[in-house]
Amino acid sequence: MEPLQVDVVHFYPRENAQPHNTVKFEAVNDENPTSTIVRRGQPFNGVIRFTRPYDENDDLIQFVFTLGDKPLQDTMGSMFLKRDAVPDKHAWTAKLLDVQENTLSFEISTPVTLPVGSWALRVVTRMKSAPVREVYDFDQDLYILFNPWIPDDQTFMEDTALLQEYVLNDVGKVWVGPIKTTRGKPWLYGQFDAVVLPACMFMLDRAEMPFHQRGDPVKVARVISRIVNSNDDAGVLVGRWDGQYEDGTAPSEWTGSVDILAQYLETQQEVPYGQCWVFAGVVTTVCRALGIPSRVVSNLVSAHDANSSLTVDKYYTETMEELDYDPNNPQGADSIWNYHVWNDVWMARPDLPPGYGGWQAVDATPQETSSGMYQCGPAPLEAIKQGVIGVAHDVEFMLASVNADLMRWRRDPEAESGFSMVDTNNYHIGRMVLTKKPYVFDPLGDADRQDITGEYKHREGTASERLALMNGVRYSERAKRYYAVAASLSNDISFKLRDIDTVPIGKAFRVTIDIENTSETEGRNIKAALTASSVYYNGVKSDVVKKVEGKLFVGPGKNEQVSILVQAEDYLPKLVEYCNMKISAMAIVDETKQSWADDDDFQILKPSINIKFNEDLIINQPTTIVLSFVNPLDRPLTGGEFRLTSSGIAGRTFRVNAADVQPKETLTTELPVQPNKLGKINFVATFKSTELKDINGAATAEVYEG
Repeated sequence: MEPLQVDVVHFYPRENAQPHNTVKFEAVNDENPTSTIVRRGQPFNGVIRFTRPYDENDDLIQFVFTLGDKPLQDTMGSMFLKRDAVPDKHAWTAKLLDVQENTLSFEISTPVTLPVGSWALRVVTRMKSAPVREVYDFDQDLYILFNPWIPDDQTFMEDTALLQEYVLNDVGKVWVGPIKTTRGKPWLYGQFDAVVLPACMFMLDRAEMPFHQRGDPVKVARVISRIVNSNDDAGVLVGRWDGQYEDGTAPSEWTGSVDILAQYLETQQEVPYGQCWVFAGVVTTVCRALGIPSRVVSNLVSAHDANSSLTVDKYYTETMEELDYDPNNPQGADSIWNYHVWNDVWMARPDLPPGYGGWQAVDATPQETSSGMYQCGPAPLEAIKQGVIGVAHDVEFMLASVNADLMRWRRDPEAESGFSMVDTNNYHIGRMVLTKKPYVFDPLGDADRQDITGEYKHREGTASERLALMNGVRYSERAKRYYAVAASLSNDISFKLRDIDTVPIGKAFRVTIDIENTSETEGRNIKAALTASSVYYNGVKSDVVKKVEGKLFVGPGKNEQVSILVQAEDYLPKLVEYCNMKISAMAIVDETKQSWADDDDFQILKPSINIKFNEDLIINQPTTIVLSFVNPLDRPLTGGEFRLTSSGIAGRTFRVNAADVQPKETLTTELPVQPNKLGKINFVATFKSTELKDINGAATAEVYEG
């Protein structure tokens, strides 16, 4: 008799998906699914049919699972199918469950530390009585992912209800904009789309990540932070911040991650262009697809510490004109971003001393190299909060991002370093750290905003906050030198730059410095300057919109003001993407040489896209979506285009040209779509035109049976 010949192997993709929390993946919901998606450390079932009946006394069946083209011990599982196999969370087992003549049902158990990826299966059959073998290669995808639902997995999250958000939610918000006008930008992660897992595999291969390391979420998350940017190894996204996007897609036009990953997988070329929230959106998609709990984090007023001093240093001339370079660091100047977006990922850290598990920060935006490559993290939030900068990885850079002190320096020929300190501000950096609140999605409001500043830093000004930063300073020789200079400064003129809260686009705004002379006996002559500039969100200035400077006298105990009015016609021609403005103020007192500088960032506000449905949405039935908003400008909008994305409609992403719209009139565009998923689905829309860009909108709708 010949060895068993395999007729078919089937892994019940839909049935296994339920207990493995993979039922949302599109690939297992096809009419005839060809992909099985399960999680490590948890048994899954299969069936095998042979061309003749199985003889339990003579037939041997061996399963050989392999990952990669050169399997090693950690990337291969070989076991015989046995009735008495005992599931083991640290080993592969194959347990025979039932025999029906030539059809056998079985259960596979996998190690809880298994490398994740697309595993291949070979079935080898022979008889005890003869050495001849038959070999069958399974030709379908078998994805095995991280399993944060089970306690022995390194990604385990004790509050498993939160996994509905941090692994299974395919829509979210990214908080963008200056602190006073921050808004949640809806983002479709789409981690269950059919292209995402193949794209994830391609990314790890492109990064040349060894297969045997792919079971360690620390190493996987660090590689993801590197391969999502294109700087080192032809990763996913090309970063660009200069507003020149004609040869690609502007960062503000993206509505989600799937179109980006689909383009990357199809072309195998870097995708232009991304900025911080786009990098972070893609990281969340990849992490959630692989089973690593992840959230997008926005740091409002974020420091880029280019010289590891744990400070952000601004330098001025003797007359308080700001320098656009760092005279002490030829590699580059420190900068302050209006906001910066990165990710937290959840995992245990057995590579570190106890206490550093839980949320870890990773940042895929290419800013500084780490170990010679543009990668950042995972950095334990607990280490960032306590200022323990020796902990892997990149805690020092992340600590500065949320808790650096802003120090201003004025050129001084008599000072040893050539500069003397103007002032130091302990409260400017890391004003608020935000993420999306679990279980809530508010397309148009901010009911889904969660403040997690307390997870990154102690409350500003408390002894704990200062201790954490000084703890970091203690380990950095450069930081020690900077903080040694920060002595107490006392002066008799008080300056205050008034905050600007909200300015709707097309409206004027006023900028004011309040000046008070606290001396009871002496007047002061003051030189002051006030500038309004358009800026990119990473702090780079574009154009001066309006500037005023002059001298004034403030008598003893008196108050004065310096003020400018900025009209719409002043700023509209000079606005750059996202309509961010920076107010810079500076002053010098003649008699005492007291100097002062301050700045204020705000955003000119634009309207939102209204998304409406004329009728109930019925699955597989065509319907019409209406997109509209009012043109806020006193000029027509021309060359307009809407982009609409939803994971619940056939075609996923649509672009439609919009008619020109006159000043203050409503632009309305209708778009035919066809829902293809039951239940709640989310829509995200963007609009761009020659005159106005980065208009956003979102909506949620219910899809019903016909």
